[in-house]
Amino acid sequence: MKLIAYYLPQYHPIPENDAWWGKGFTEWTNVTKVNPLFEGHYQPRAPKDLGYYDLRLEDTRIQQAALAKTYGINGFCYYHYWFGNGKMLLERPSQEMLKSKKPDFPFCFCWANETWKGIWFGKSGEALITQEYPNRQDHIDHFNYLLPFFEDDRYIKVDGKPLFVIYIAQNIPDLREFTDLFRECAAKAGLKGLYLVASRWERDWSPIANGLDAVIDPSFFEARYGNALPPIKISFKERLLRKLKIITKPVFEWDVEKRDKPLIFEYEEAIKYLISKEKYDFECFPCVIPDWDNSARAGNKSLIFKNSTPELWEKHLKEGIDIVMDKPVEKQLVFVKSWNEWAEGNYLEPDQKWGLQYLERTFQCVKVAKENN
Repeated sequence: MKLIAYYLPQYHPIPENDAWWGKGFTEWTNVTKVNPLFEGHYQPRAPKDLGYYDLRLEDTRIQQAALAKTYGINGFCYYHYWFGNGKMLLERPSQEMLKSKKPDFPFCFCWANETWKGIWFGKSGEALITQEYPNRQDHIDHFNYLLPFFEDDRYIKVDGKPLFVIYIAQNIPDLREFTDLFRECAAKAGLKGLYLVASRWERDWSPIANGLDAVIDPSFFEARYGNALPPIKISFKERLLRKLKIITKPVFEWDVEKRDKPLIFEYEEAIKYLISKEKYDFECFPCVIPDWDNSARAGNKSLIFKNSTPELWEKHLKEGIDIVMDKPVEKQLVFVKSWNEWAEGNYLEPDQKWGLQYLERTFQCVKVAKENN
């Protein structure tokens, strides 16, 4: 059984972020400036053991991997940004990791094929950089860029095939042509194939028919962008005012663009909706969430799971692990969102409040699962 944690490479300055947000901007800029939005709101959040690190430093990347390995994480899934026509962002940490062969820690990629929008940073509706799919040659160039990573001994493989996650596969025009082309390129390069996985997808959509091998449970994305979480409780007074039509505005707004106050749910209640019980005729890997609070990025447009604790995280993680334990060993994969998405309150790295407790619970959960397998 393997836990694979998503890894955000946003913690170093790049010219584009300098231009959009000011010189020296990194993910830490948002993390440090946030204020609590309500009484008891756990903000701001501050790192502990690793500090406000810079991913240009090899020592930092080595320390992250050592910490993850110690506490039962089996690999990182780096977010990879290829916007078309060879345009990439935030590629430096993974490129340096490939070149130096350090850290000696398993990894794979998730192609975050999505337009960057200013909505998450206070610039409503503004597209900062657009995801494009210009032509067949660009897909070939993309594969050729990825090939040295796929060939690396550390790259995570399923049945000998490099694992490549695509965030929104359905966004790719002529998806089946794309997946066929990537597999053709893999064969020509001497790889055993590719193991292609869709991350965010619609439940009436077939990954197999579109040339993919598996999916990741979409429940969290349904919760984040839809209305798949439990109903928000409305007071008797508010119900009465609505009945009298004194209040007509929606109690809550799922559309991020229209939202003017955060959506707030108890973590203990939210996790009941984050692991699907549906059965499919294809592989569906669970995705577990230690916490979520993106108010550092989105302010009043945020989604917040409040009152997450290490104990509740262990309960949620155990449920995710239990789902895969009857699968073939190569496919006992659980995705963790995430290792270090601090501006989304979504991380396993130690913070000032909990220290190592989330990681300690992770280790204990993994240990018990392996003993019982």
